Amino acid sequence: MVDLLGTTWPVFIGITCLLLGFASFMTGQGMANTWRPMWQVVPYSLLLGGADRFLTWGLFQGELLLLSGYLIDTLVLIGISALAYRLTLTRKMVAQYPWVYERTSLLTWREKTQA
Repeated sequence: MVDLLGTTWPVFIGITCLLLGFASFMTGQGMANTWRPMWQVVPYSLLLGGADRFLTWGLFQGELLLLSGYLIDTLVLIGISALAYRLTLTRKMVAQYPWVYERTSLLTWREKTQA
């Protein structure tokens, strides 16, 4: 796995999933709270992926320019950002427009049916 990630599993979990995962989650929430389109989480996640590679290299002597490590890290961060975006947008739509929308699941809503 070191050849694929450019670092060890504990470093991947700590830096990518916990530290930058939190930053990615907050990025997704910020995008949804300001009503920006979902595609905008991708460029921010690409930047966070670069920061992830830099921290891994600077703090734990991981591979800085390893393409597979960057792609895996960035895909994880995009997933976290997209999840946070959808959770926040669903919460906002149901809370701000309760007469129009109802929650159908954690990530979705629908228009209320007329009774």
